[in-house]
Amino acid sequence: MARDRDRRLNTARSATHRLGTLENPLDFMAEDHLREREVCTLIDRMVEGEPVDHEDIAMMRTFLIDDLPKHLADEESDLFPLMLERCDPDEEIDKMITRLQADHRHAIGDSPAIAALIVAQADRKKPLSETDCAKMSDFATHARRHLILENAILLPLARARLTKADLEKMRAHMLERRGQATEQGAEHAG
Repeated sequence: MARDRDRRLNTARSATHRLGTLENPLDFMAEDHLREREVCTLIDRMVEGEPVDHEDIAMMRTFLIDDLPKHLADEESDLFPLMLERCDPDEEIDKMITRLQADHRHAIGDSPAIAALIVAQADRKKPLSETDCAKMSDFATHARRHLILENAILLPLARARLTKADLEKMRAHMLERRGQATEQGAEHAG
Protein backbone atom coordinates (compact mmCIF):
# COMPACT_ATOMS: atom_id res chain seq x y z
CA MET A 1 0.00 0.00 0.00
CA ALA A 2 2.73 2.49 0.96
CA ARG A 3 4.62 1.59 -2.21
CA ASP A 4 1.59 2.36 -4.38
CA ARG A 5 1.03 5.63 -2.52
CA ASP A 6 4.64 6.69 -3.05
CA ARG A 7 4.47 5.73 -6.75
CA ARG A 8 1.35 7.89 -7.20
CA LEU A 9 2.97 10.82 -5.40
CA ASN A 10 6.09 10.58 -7.56
CA THR A 11 3.91 10.50 -10.68
CA ALA A 12 2.09 13.67 -9.59
CA ARG A 13 5.33 15.45 -8.68
CA SER A 14 6.99 14.73 -12.01
CA ALA A 15 3.98 15.43 -14.21
CA THR A 16 4.29 18.39 -16.53
CA HIS A 17 1.46 20.61 -15.45
CA ARG A 18 1.16 23.00 -18.35
CA LEU A 19 -2.02 23.18 -20.35
CA GLY A 20 -0.03 24.15 -23.41
CA THR A 21 1.41 20.64 -23.55
CA LEU A 22 -2.02 19.00 -23.67
CA GLU A 23 -4.24 19.06 -26.73
CA ASN A 24 -7.47 18.14 -24.93
CA PRO A 25 -8.50 20.39 -22.02
CA LEU A 26 -10.41 17.47 -20.49
CA ASP A 27 -7.07 15.67 -20.11
CA PHE A 28 -5.74 18.71 -18.27
CA MET A 29 -8.77 18.65 -15.97
CA ALA A 30 -8.16 14.95 -15.31
CA GLU A 31 -4.55 15.79 -14.46
CA ASP A 32 -5.76 18.46 -12.02
CA HIS A 33 -8.01 15.82 -10.47
CA LEU A 34 -4.99 13.54 -10.02
CA ARG A 35 -3.09 16.33 -8.31
CA GLU A 36 -6.07 17.03 -6.05
CA ARG A 37 -6.18 13.36 -5.05
CA GLU A 38 -2.48 13.52 -4.23
CA VAL A 39 -3.09 16.59 -2.06
CA CYS A 40 -5.78 14.60 -0.24
CA THR A 41 -3.34 11.72 0.29
CA LEU A 42 -0.77 14.11 1.74
CA ILE A 43 -3.39 15.71 3.98
CA ASP A 44 -4.24 12.24 5.29
CA ARG A 45 -0.57 11.63 6.03
CA MET A 46 -0.30 14.88 7.96
CA VAL A 47 -3.45 14.10 9.95
CA GLU A 48 -2.01 10.67 10.79
CA GLY A 49 1.15 12.35 12.06
CA GLU A 50 3.36 11.05 9.25
CA PRO A 51 6.14 13.31 8.00
CA VAL A 52 5.54 15.27 4.81
CA ASP A 53 8.55 16.88 3.15
CA HIS A 54 8.83 20.56 2.24
CA GLU A 55 8.51 19.85 -1.50
CA ASP A 56 5.13 18.23 -0.89
CA ILE A 57 4.07 21.06 1.44
CA ALA A 58 4.92 23.58 -1.28
CA MET A 59 3.03 21.54 -3.89
CA MET A 60 -0.04 21.33 -1.63
CA ARG A 61 0.00 25.05 -0.90
CA THR A 62 0.43 25.96 -4.57
CA PHE A 63 -2.37 23.65 -5.60
CA LEU A 64 -4.82 24.87 -2.94
CA ILE A 65 -4.07 28.58 -3.32
CA ASP A 66 -3.15 29.00 -6.99
CA ASP A 67 -4.22 26.01 -9.07
CA LEU A 68 -7.50 24.92 -7.49
CA PRO A 69 -9.26 28.29 -8.03
CA LYS A 70 -8.25 28.23 -11.72
CA HIS A 71 -9.40 24.63 -12.06
CA LEU A 72 -12.76 25.45 -10.51
CA ALA A 73 -13.10 28.46 -12.81
CA ASP A 74 -12.38 26.17 -15.78
CA GLU A 75 -15.32 24.03 -14.77
CA GLU A 76 -17.68 26.83 -13.73
CA SER A 77 -17.01 29.16 -16.68
CA ASP A 78 -16.49 26.68 -19.48
CA LEU A 79 -17.22 23.02 -18.79
CA PHE A 80 -20.53 23.39 -16.95
CA PRO A 81 -22.14 25.82 -19.44
CA LEU A 82 -21.03 23.66 -22.37
CA MET A 83 -22.39 20.53 -20.72
CA LEU A 84 -25.74 22.25 -20.10
CA GLU A 85 -25.81 23.20 -23.77
CA ARG A 86 -24.78 19.80 -25.17
CA CYS A 87 -26.54 17.29 -22.89
CA ASP A 88 -30.11 16.14 -23.31
CA PRO A 89 -32.57 17.17 -20.57
CA ASP A 90 -33.19 13.52 -19.67
CA GLU A 91 -29.51 13.20 -18.71
CA GLU A 92 -30.27 15.59 -15.82
CA ILE A 93 -26.86 17.21 -16.05
CA ASP A 94 -28.34 20.34 -14.46
CA LYS A 95 -28.84 18.47 -11.17
CA MET A 96 -25.28 17.19 -11.19
CA ILE A 97 -23.89 20.62 -11.97
CA THR A 98 -25.90 22.16 -9.12
CA ARG A 99 -24.32 19.64 -6.74
CA LEU A 100 -20.83 20.22 -8.15
CA GLN A 101 -21.23 23.99 -7.81
CA ALA A 102 -22.12 23.55 -4.13
CA ASP A 103 -18.98 21.45 -3.73
CA HIS A 104 -16.96 24.20 -5.43
CA ARG A 105 -18.25 26.80 -2.96
CA HIS A 106 -17.13 24.51 -0.14
CA ALA A 107 -13.67 24.05 -1.70
CA ILE A 108 -13.13 27.76 -2.42
CA GLY A 109 -14.25 28.69 1.07
CA ASP A 110 -12.13 26.11 2.87
CA SER A 111 -8.96 25.73 0.80
CA PRO A 112 -7.17 28.89 2.07
CA ALA A 113 -7.67 27.80 5.69
CA ILE A 114 -6.52 24.26 4.90
CA ALA A 115 -3.42 25.62 3.13
CA ALA A 116 -2.67 27.81 6.16
CA LEU A 117 -2.95 24.81 8.51
CA ILE A 118 -0.62 22.80 6.29
CA VAL A 119 2.01 25.54 6.12
CA ALA A 120 1.78 26.35 9.85
CA GLN A 121 2.23 22.71 10.80
CA ALA A 122 5.09 22.27 8.35
CA ASP A 123 6.83 25.34 9.73
CA ARG A 124 6.39 23.83 13.20
CA LYS A 125 4.62 26.98 14.30
CA LYS A 126 1.99 24.82 15.93
CA PRO A 127 1.02 21.17 15.99
CA LEU A 128 -2.26 20.08 14.45
CA SER A 129 -5.04 20.12 17.02
CA GLU A 130 -7.90 17.64 16.96
CA THR A 131 -10.06 20.38 15.46
CA ASP A 132 -7.45 21.07 12.76
CA CYS A 133 -7.20 17.36 11.97
CA ALA A 134 -10.99 17.12 11.71
CA LYS A 135 -11.12 20.13 9.34
CA MET A 136 -8.37 18.69 7.16
CA SER A 137 -9.93 15.21 7.09
CA ASP A 138 -13.33 16.67 6.23
CA PHE A 139 -11.80 18.70 3.40
CA ALA A 140 -10.03 15.65 1.94
CA THR A 141 -13.12 13.44 2.26
CA HIS A 142 -15.33 16.05 0.61
CA ALA A 143 -12.82 16.55 -2.21
CA ARG A 144 -12.61 12.82 -2.88
CA ARG A 145 -16.40 12.47 -3.12
CA HIS A 146 -16.47 15.37 -5.53
CA LEU A 147 -13.71 13.85 -7.66
CA ILE A 148 -15.54 10.53 -7.88
CA LEU A 149 -18.56 12.27 -9.39
CA GLU A 150 -16.48 14.28 -11.84
CA ASN A 151 -14.19 11.43 -12.90
CA ALA A 152 -16.83 8.72 -13.12
CA ILE A 153 -19.66 10.69 -14.70
CA LEU A 154 -18.90 14.26 -15.75
CA LEU A 155 -15.64 13.85 -17.67
CA PRO A 156 -16.71 10.70 -19.57
CA LEU A 157 -19.97 12.43 -20.51
CA ALA A 158 -18.03 15.54 -21.57
CA ARG A 159 -15.78 13.42 -23.78
CA ALA A 160 -18.89 12.03 -25.48
CA ARG A 161 -20.83 15.29 -25.83
CA LEU A 162 -18.41 18.17 -26.39
CA THR A 163 -17.41 19.06 -29.93
CA LYS A 164 -13.93 19.83 -31.19
CA ALA A 165 -14.92 23.51 -31.31
CA ASP A 166 -16.12 23.32 -27.69
CA LEU A 167 -12.80 21.85 -26.61
CA GLU A 168 -10.79 24.45 -28.53
CA LYS A 169 -12.81 27.26 -26.94
CA MET A 170 -12.38 25.74 -23.50
CA ARG A 171 -8.65 25.27 -24.02
CA ALA A 172 -8.23 28.91 -25.12
CA HIS A 173 -10.02 30.17 -22.01
CA MET A 174 -7.97 27.88 -19.77
CA LEU A 175 -4.76 29.18 -21.33
CA GLU A 176 -5.92 32.77 -20.73
CA ARG A 177 -6.59 32.00 -17.06
CA ARG A 178 -3.02 30.76 -16.72
CA GLY A 179 -1.35 33.58 -18.64
CA GLN A 180 -0.28 31.22 -21.43
CA ALA A 181 -2.52 32.53 -24.22
CA THR A 182 0.14 34.69 -25.90
CA GLU A 183 2.83 32.05 -25.54
CA GLN A 184 0.57 29.30 -26.91
CA GLY A 185 -0.64 31.45 -29.79
CA ALA A 186 2.97 32.03 -30.87
CA GLU A 187 3.65 28.27 -30.78
CA HIS A 188 0.64 27.52 -33.02
CA ALA A 189 1.60 30.32 -35.43
CA GLY A 190 5.01 28.77 -36.08
